Amino acid sequence: MRVVVIDAEVTMADVLALRLSIDEPLPEGAELILRHRAGDFERRVPLGTSGAGVRDATFAVSLDPLGLDPGRWDAYLAQGGRRSRLKSVDPGFSLDHLDAYALARRTVAYRAYRTRGGHLSLRITEARPVAEVRAVWFREGRFEVTGLLAYTGLDDDDARHEARLALRNHGPDAQLTSVATVQGVRFHAALSLCDVVDATPEATGTWEPSLEVEGVATPLSLGARLDDVDGKRRRIHYPAARIDGVPVRPSYTADDELRLEVGG
Repeated sequence: MRVVVIDAEVTMADVLALRLSIDEPLPEGAELILRHRAGDFERRVPLGTSGAGVRDATFAVSLDPLGLDPGRWDAYLAQGGRRSRLKSVDPGFSLDHLDAYALARRTVAYRAYRTRGGHLSLRITEARPVAEVRAVWFREGRFEVTGLLAYTGLDDDDARHEARLALRNHGPDAQLTSVATVQGVRFHAALSLCDVVDATPEATGTWEPSLEVEGVATPLSLGARLDDVDGKRRRIHYPAARIDGVPVRPSYTADDELRLEVGG
């Protein structure tokens, strides 16, 4: 029996909406199985039958009640005592949808995606308020960054919020700050690279940027996770600027958080 996912999306209400292309009806007792890739635990969801003569079958699975732990969950179809990985031709998300999904205040984020092998999986992460980076550049001796406030619950409107960019390291001059612009959920911030180099002990070190925003209880780390590029430390390399001969370069950590590296 041929079963292929042709549409998969996690809705704003954390419901996995699936559309399957099938060449014969699903039998009674068919189940969707979600299996955690790093463990032996799984969740089973009855799907019911698809009806005679149906070539497309649609299902909606509410994810919150399943109690899925963070990590990657592979999707299987169980029928007639057998199970098989669900093949998929749909990437499972769009970048615009990820932006819209991140506007709500959440503690858990769900994402459907197609694996490299062409199967359906879910990626589940803890969701905390963050400043999602969309662009980083050096201009006229300044470090500049723009992006989107994610999981804060702020409205995507024209309202302005007081904000500041803060950079911290572990040296004696441990913090630099500058005024940032936040309109709705969009932000822009800039800081002098000369100030960064002058405040870096022995012109070598790493600075951790964060955004402090009126109406948000805690400082927001700067990172880049609302896209389809995993492992940015290996894949994204920015050119360095030189300030009085000292190189300064943006980079990402292993968990996709932005840093400014001075020297080296």
